[in-house]
Amino acid sequence: MSAVTITVGDRAIEAELNDSATSRDLIAQLPLSLTFRDYGGQEKLATLPAPLSVDGVPTGSAAQANDIGYYAPDNVLVLYYKPVGYFNGIVRLGTVGADDMEFLRSQPDGFAADITAS
Repeated sequence: MSAVTITVGDRAIEAELNDSATSRDLIAQLPLSLTFRDYGGQEKLATLPAPLSVDGVPTGSAAQANDIGYYAPDNVLVLYYKPVGYFNGIVRLGTVGADDMEFLRSQPDGFAADITAS
């Protein structure tokens, strides 16, 4: 597992990533400054500068609340604050604490976040 820090304003949020090719690709792109928007009342998402590898990961997943994921078809990093059903293209990357995810959920469309390796 690897740790990353998601910083929004003056709040630093620690998240744990799993050991997958997709997570390693994300870490290789760090540091990143991303702009997140709400999608479907269930997640916040931001477009990544380059696609992540999906080698060796399942073709889809059902993300849970507090998951960090990658939606490969749209090349977006996703912060799930509600569970979603199974979709092809979802790769679960890790998790963030429930209180921290509630803070992220409450952010307005277009909020900026810096993501760095911890």
